[in-house]
Amino acid sequence: MAAAAAVVVAASSVVVAQMSPAAARDALRWKPCAAAVGAPGLECSTLRVPLDYRRPEGRKIEIAISRLKSKNPSQRRGVLLTNPGGPGGPGLDYPALLTDPTVPHPLPQSVRDRYDVIGLDPRGVGLSSPVTCDVTPEQLAPRWLPYPESPGEVMRHAGVARTVSRQCATSETQDLLPHITTANTARDMDRIREALGERKISYFGGSYGSYLGAVYATLFPLRGERIVLDSVLGAGGYDHKAQLRFAIGFDDRFPDFARFVVANPQYGLGTTPAQVRAKYLNLAARLDRKPIGGVDGSLLRNLTHEALYADVLFPGLAEKMKALDASQPVQVTPPAGDMDNFYSSHFYVLCGDSSWPRSLRTYQRQVATQRAKHPLFGAAAANVNPCAFWRKSAAPPVRIHDRGPSNVLLVQNLRDPGTPLVGALELRRAFGNRARLVTADQGGHGAYGLFAENMCANNTVTAFLTTGERPERDRACTAES
Repeated sequence: MAAAAAVVVAASSVVVAQMSPAAARDALRWKPCAAAVGAPGLECSTLRVPLDYRRPEGRKIEIAISRLKSKNPSQRRGVLLTNPGGPGGPGLDYPALLTDPTVPHPLPQSVRDRYDVIGLDPRGVGLSSPVTCDVTPEQLAPRWLPYPESPGEVMRHAGVARTVSRQCATSETQDLLPHITTANTARDMDRIREALGERKISYFGGSYGSYLGAVYATLFPLRGERIVLDSVLGAGGYDHKAQLRFAIGFDDRFPDFARFVVANPQYGLGTTPAQVRAKYLNLAARLDRKPIGGVDGSLLRNLTHEALYADVLFPGLAEKMKALDASQPVQVTPPAGDMDNFYSSHFYVLCGDSSWPRSLRTYQRQVATQRAKHPLFGAAAANVNPCAFWRKSAAPPVRIHDRGPSNVLLVQNLRDPGTPLVGALELRRAFGNRARLVTADQGGHGAYGLFAENMCANNTVTAFLTTGERPERDRACTAES
């Protein structure tokens, strides 16, 4: 299988190489992005790419891309392709978010001068040939990671997961199922590189985008220049092991929230971190038995996991816990955007990239084990999802390796709730001398820019993107007050 995959990559690369520079320039027609996407100066275009890279002359799909051009021609060195994560998340507006002057740490001007910042909606997402599973609001209500208390609850959620899997397999976009994978999105990225007329591209991707960048650096090792992977998934990407690791990330990060609560006694949730933890576990158990205003224990756990992604979300979570502890209802804002497309493309990728356990007894055993080992979130992280019932076989996985230029920088928070440190260490080993790892003694999801406050990590990444300077060895950035 690995040999066959190598032939596919080589074949698609040959087709790309045959595109003349003039044809590449003509492939893109830029215009101002729609108001919903953008920011001043953000341009959008589309590129037609093969649906199936084994048949590059066959059916084509459209990939929507955006560009925020460098305004300093004398400093410009190329393009910085970006991805915010997911899978399932749109990225067309990501250059605008990265450069938003209202966030604490927008992309530095020195980086903006050197690159055209490129965003895209990955295949199957948003404006890029979107897929659907016809997911209903009722199916989305648990936020996909309910916290089961018994083997019977695993079976009940398995019924929902089985139905969603069947909906994906019979939807109007079912013919795209085998082709919405990380490897194919990486191949799309190389078509974008060629269409932009660039010999090489630099890359910045976070969360799932870290795995996408790792796959691109593996499939096209000589076409990447400076590769930055933030909030790093393990070498297997967003697979079953990565979902289980949510429990580790929750455990690593929750003490930061507990210390915040202790420092703010107006919430009345505890005067020590141990008391805050006990309050959380007790409140979740109470809501399991008797929900308040539609908020049950599973939803509280999911809301908590989401709030652990950034310190700025701590006050809102603490207010909700305070109200629920007093048996008062709280308002829960539903996720924004096209959630059917998000969850559909999410599972197209998860289930198409790797194989997941099929046996429901496996999930039941893992739920029981993880609930005992990681009581804060373990049972939710071990719960079954539609990949257990997926009808299409997963594509051969891309094996991340150390063959290629030494041009990868990993940047990782020590206490990340979504992609814990163990994944970054695993990918660092897989890349070998191709990579260096920068760790930041801070919590949250995202170690560079935006809301990340550790300037040692921020400055290290900025120096790499602007000058190519990379630490000679892995760097540990200490906590900064």
